[in-house]
Amino acid sequence: MAVDVQATRDVIEIITGGWRAQSLYVAVKLEIPDHIEAGRATCGELAEATGAKEEGIRRLMRLLVAMGVFQGNERDGYRNTAVSAALIDGSHSLRDMCLLHGEEFYTAWGHAHQAISKVESGFEAAYGHSFYTHLGQHEGTAKRFQRTMNAGNMFFPQVPEVFDFSGDKMVVDIGGGGGDLLAAILKATPDARGTLFDRTHMMPAASKHLADTVGLDRVQLVAGDMFDGVPTGGDVYTLCRILAGWDDDAVVKVFEHCRRGMVDSSSRLIIFDRVVDDAEHSPILPPLWDLHLLMTTGGRHRTVSRFTELLNRAGLDVERVAELPMDTTALIAAPRSSPGN
Repeated sequence: MAVDVQATRDVIEIITGGWRAQSLYVAVKLEIPDHIEAGRATCGELAEATGAKEEGIRRLMRLLVAMGVFQGNERDGYRNTAVSAALIDGSHSLRDMCLLHGEEFYTAWGHAHQAISKVESGFEAAYGHSFYTHLGQHEGTAKRFQRTMNAGNMFFPQVPEVFDFSGDKMVVDIGGGGGDLLAAILKATPDARGTLFDRTHMMPAASKHLADTVGLDRVQLVAGDMFDGVPTGGDVYTLCRILAGWDDDAVVKVFEHCRRGMVDSSSRLIIFDRVVDDAEHSPILPPLWDLHLLMTTGGRHRTVSRFTELLNRAGLDVERVAELPMDTTALIAAPRSSPGN
C-alpha cells in the first residue's frame, strides 16, 4: 500500500500540537513578549532578562517565529506580532489564560485516557480533588482563572445587538461575577436597570466595577445561591457561561427559578454559552472546549436541542438563537405562559 504523505503530515501536525502549546507557554512564563516590547530583541538580551540559557532561548525563538508568534531573527532582532502582543501583561492580556493552560490544565489533560474512558474529571485524577476545591486552596490560581474567564468576555459589547434591552427593563444577571456583562448591557442601554446576583464573595469586586462603569444608582447587588432561588421582578434574566459544570436537573431548577421570577409573559431568559453540534462539518473549537471541560471540571457543553429540552421542562420555549463572537451562542427563551399560571 502506498504511503499517504498528506495523511502522515496531518497526523504529525495533530500529535505535535501539545509541543507548540508548551513552547508558547514557556515564552509567556519567561515574559518574552514583554521583554521584546521593552526593546530586548536578541537571544542574548532575552537570556539575560529571563535568566534562561541563550541556546534554549534561540531554539525556542526559532520555533515560535516559524509558528508566527514572533517575527525577525537573531541577526536583525525579534519583533512582536499581533499574537505575541496579545500575551503582553495588561488588563486585556491572554497571558493568564496561557499560563493556566500550560500548567494546571496541561496536567489535567495528561489524564485524558482515564477522563474520557470513565467520563470523570482529568483534573481530579491528577490532583486528587476538584478544580473548584483547588481554586479555594490556591489564591494565585483562582485569580489567574478569573482573569482567564474575563479574557473570554470579548463578545460582551455585541450582546445588546442581539437583544433589545431598552424600555426601562430590569436585567437580572444570574451568576454575574464581577459585573462585566451587566455593565456592558447598561452602558449600551441608558434606560435599563440591573440586578447582579452571585455568591457573597463576588459582591465587593462587582460593586466596585459597576460603580466605576455605570453607577450604583442603576444597579442592585444581591447575594445568594441560584439553586435556592433568584431575585424576582426581572424583565430579562441572563445566564452567561455558568451552566456547563452542572447536571441537567440542576440546570432545570435554575431555569424554573428564573421563570417564576419573571414579571410577565413579555419577560425573557437569555443563555450565553458555547454549544456543540454533532454535524460532520461543525467548527473544531466548540468540541475542543467541551472535552476540555471534562478534563477540568467534569462538565459538558450542550447542543441547542439539549438546551431546548431543558428549557421546555421548566416551562420555557426557545424563541430564537443568535451567534456571537468567541464561539458563543445566545438562546433567547420565552415563558410558555405567564409565571402566575
